[in-house]
Amino acid sequence: MNDDRTRVQEFFTSRAADWDARFPDDGPAYEAAIAALGLRPGDRVLDAGCGTGRALPALRAAVGASGVVLGADLTPAMLRAAERAGRDRAGHLLLADVSRLPLRSGSLDAVFGAGLISHLPDPERDLVELARVVRPGGLLALFHPIGRAALAARHGREITPDDLRAEPRLRPLLAAAGWRMTSYVDEDTRYLALAVREG
Repeated sequence: MNDDRTRVQEFFTSRAADWDARFPDDGPAYEAAIAALGLRPGDRVLDAGCGTGRALPALRAAVGASGVVLGADLTPAMLRAAERAGRDRAGHLLLADVSRLPLRSGSLDAVFGAGLISHLPDPERDLVELARVVRPGGLLALFHPIGRAALAARHGREITPDDLRAEPRLRPLLAAAGWRMTSYVDEDTRYLALAVREG
């Protein structure tokens, strides 16, 4: 594993045990973002970088019993926390790197990524991999339960123009990876960029 991915694992391993307790009020924001994806019963969806699996129950509710819900994360401690929370009952958990997913090309209808893009060591390559596993016309949601300004303030920083999540940076990054952005919201209470997989 390269150094960037090792750093990501170390960052999340040290925070896995109390991750959910640190953000107890995020549930409604997750549910609203998943509703915006417009999933249908029977759809196949991946929560990329699923962490403790907070999105998995809402994803399961959206796709129903006939759908497929996968949660992939690079950090074993986060997946163990998801299991302890019982979220493995809502979806199948995979220990996997989003840059090399163990999935067939075009096998998914959608990908949900909460807080994902800022932790990708090579965002363009990793977004290409997400595009590979989604069928043409499939969807991508890049989500955070608070907006960029609120998140920066939480960490004692200011928003900078080079932030990958800024629309002028994100739109061409997605396009280069095979996605077309269809909507973008950056408010104090949520961040959500939706994109469709180009044909």
